[in-house]
Amino acid sequence: MTSAARASGNMRTVTPYDDVERELAVLLRRARTMNRDIAVDVHPDLQPAAYALMSRVAELGSVRASDLSDYFGIDKGGVSRQVALLERLGLVAREPDPDDGRAQRLVLTPDGGSRLTVAREGRRRRLRAQLERWADGDVSALGALLSRFNREMDSVSGK
Repeated sequence: MTSAARASGNMRTVTPYDDVERELAVLLRRARTMNRDIAVDVHPDLQPAAYALMSRVAELGSVRASDLSDYFGIDKGGVSRQVALLERLGLVAREPDPDDGRAQRLVLTPDGGSRLTVAREGRRRRLRAQLERWADGDVSALGALLSRFNREMDSVSGK
């Protein structure tokens, strides 16, 4: 039993899986807060959901809005509203899809790319400051375990 379970008066057996689930929940809450903060770093009017879409556009170079909808599991109307915000803020633009004359692809604008780069550099500095006290081997192990976890999650979800 963990000390947290004893302190709370919960006498059931706590497994390592319970610990992982609890710590993942904390990590996810912190990640949502970090996404909100970095979205504001990119642009004061940028919403976290739009930041996530923008990040995916940056990752792929160009993408159809329908592919974003599929990737994030968001209805097309929600993606459309976020893309409209990104366009209004001058962070993404639409270009003709070379494979389909009827379709358009989203790309980062030069301003969107530079804002995203600056915001991500700030995030990396903050993360590095948090991990500076850790041994290099521990940082490497964390990175390797997170990578493994994400790969296995991708294989389960099919993404």
